[in-house]
Parts: sequence; C-alpha cells; structure tokens
Amino acid sequence: MAAIGEMAVLCHKFITAPQASSSSFVNVIKLGTFCRTVVWPCLPPLLMYQYIRKKDEDMYALEVLYAKSGSKDSKAFYDASRLNGSGHWRIQQDLETIRAAANAE
Repeated sequence: MAAIGEMAVLCHKFITAPQASSSSFVNVIKLGTFCRTVVWPCLPPLLMYQYIRKKDEDMYALEVLYAKSGSKDSKAFYDASRLNGSGHWRIQQDLETIRAAANAE
C-alpha cells in the first residue's frame, strides 16, 4: 500500500513540476494560450477535410465498381433512401445476412 502512495506522490510531483517556479508557470500559460489560439482553431477544418476526403474516396470507389459492373441498377450499390447510411452495398449485404440468420426457420 505504501508503494501505491509513493507512486501517487511521484505522479503528482511530475505533473506539478512545470509550475515549480514563476518563470516555468508563465511558460505553461504561454503554451496554453498558443494551443488555444493557434492549434485548436486549426483542428476542426483539418478534421472536416479528412472526413470529406475519405467519404469522397469511398464514393469514387463505389462509382467505379458500379461503372465496371455493367449494371443498370444503381440502388444495388448505394441506396440513398435507406436509413442512417445503411445504403452501401456491403452494409446491405451484411444486414441481409444478419436478418436471414435471425429469422431462420
């Protein structure tokens, strides 16, 4: 039990060490201000860009698959009328497999 207490004290000292002197305390404030004003405002646009890029890549692959299949039924590959993004052909196939297994007679 004493070892756990020593570990807790050591962790607390490690976390509070940057605030030991007034100059390092000021540096912590400067770093926090930098993160708040420069880093955090850059994250949402960057994350949105990554999401759109991945979504576009997935849809492009789906269009290529549809074009090379020679099929005339686009809803077989992506049905936008289905709920919550379950229109993708792989998700449709997985849901059909689950439905068949759950309703086995």
